[in-house]
Amino acid sequence: MKYDVVVVGAGIAGPIVARNVAKAGFSVLLIDKKPAIGTPKQCAEGISMTVFKKYDIPYDRRYINREIYGAKLYSPSGYELELRYKEASGVILERKVFDKMLAYYAAKAGADVLARTEAVDVIKKGGRVAGIKAKHEDEPVEIYADVIVAADGVESKIARKAGINTYAPPHEFDSSYEYEMLIEGFDPDLIHLWFGNEVAPRGYVWVFPKDEDRANVGIGINSDNPQTAKYYLDKWLKENNIPAKKLLEINVGVVPVGGFVKELAKDNVVVVGDAARQVNPMHGGGMAEAMEAGTIASKWIVKALEEENISLLQNYTKEWWETDGKRLEKVLKVRKVTEKLTDEDLDLFIQVLGSADAEKIASGNYGGVIKALLKHPKVILSPRRIKLLRELL
Repeated sequence: MKYDVVVVGAGIAGPIVARNVAKAGFSVLLIDKKPAIGTPKQCAEGISMTVFKKYDIPYDRRYINREIYGAKLYSPSGYELELRYKEASGVILERKVFDKMLAYYAAKAGADVLARTEAVDVIKKGGRVAGIKAKHEDEPVEIYADVIVAADGVESKIARKAGINTYAPPHEFDSSYEYEMLIEGFDPDLIHLWFGNEVAPRGYVWVFPKDEDRANVGIGINSDNPQTAKYYLDKWLKENNIPAKKLLEINVGVVPVGGFVKELAKDNVVVVGDAARQVNPMHGGGMAEAMEAGTIASKWIVKALEEENISLLQNYTKEWWETDGKRLEKVLKVRKVTEKLTDEDLDLFIQVLGSADAEKIASGNYGGVIKALLKHPKVILSPRRIKLLRELL
């Protein structure tokens, strides 16, 4: 088989690239090792309302599970901070349908799509990657392409085999564990987040409602923790008297939260999404980041093919690092400082922050919130807290 572009992995970034490049008139093959694209999910399924228009994705009720109007944050001692909008600010997706529909949109744009097709190696000719070796329904196939896109998740076999350094130490990953379960007593119009070093070390517990009485209930913690994420999640459920007896689904995953792959393009191979560790290191979400990276990557793939100049792919690395990469580096800095916060710090900050501050946090405007905190009397009395907050500015 020969294509202009082969995309390995049909999560979020892969289908965006495949759709955009196919729309430009080039031949594209999108492959995924799973027999059913989108299954199993490894995600809390929450995403901002803004992505649909920004990335030209239909607002389709087939994968919109529930509209969300804000968030509620809980401190270790139970202080609460609520942010509620009049209009829906986000949605809880049905990822199993959403991912498959993204692949469908790629197919509708002209791309070929093959499920149950696992990339196992790259083909090299003349010292350059010329394609990939794969197994389609257990039958070996060779797929040649001018551009190879590694969108094959955190482990990214293809990027590694192409010589792109994707290594990160265990501390730079979070472990997540999630039940989709029946649960009552939480406002289903809001997402709910609990913080605390005893609750979820370096992370948080989430309840993302999918129905009035059904939600994704999960946790993310540092992956080098001596205890498992499941241990902390079950402990939280028990301490909050929430029975874990109606579990509809269990999801386990690893989230890259410690930094990003430096070299996003090497010769004719590009790496996007989780494979490039393009994840928000503060909350561990990566769907919007994957859409952005896929959009930038596809723009430069199209230009490289139009001008028959593969070296233009290097502009993907340059543009991403100057835009989203620059933003996410700042977020990473914030997260590293928040790791030093004690439970008492978290209690205090959630007590003194108002809904306007929460709105700034939600929009990524950490600077304004930090400046407000630095003026608060309870913060002024603590040199350690002042030092921590100034590290963020």
